[in-house]
Amino acid sequence: MILQFCRSCQKYQYYPRPICVACGGDDLWPVEAAGTGVVDSFTVVHRAETPYTVARVSLTEGPIVLTHLVDIPDPVCDQPVRLDWRDGLPVFRPSLPE
Repeated sequence: MILQFCRSCQKYQYYPRPICVACGGDDLWPVEAAGTGVVDSFTVVHRAETPYTVARVSLTEGPIVLTHLVDIPDPVCDQPVRLDWRDGLPVFRPSLPE
């Protein structure tokens, strides 16, 4: 996942924009995210045949991403997660133990 890094104020942002949302600067550079974060909030959607989980994930770098959780049957807030890809879209799975 690519984030933008503002060299003026040293903040990261996601999704890409023409100016920094923190300082209004335009000295933005693409950087690859670490791919880790924690579940900030979530909800389980039961309208589909198979329920799925939509979550806010706070990335290690700071930005918040709205995404799906996969392979997490009982999610909890502050749960560590890692980035994965499904059908070209970012999803998050449980972090691997270190």
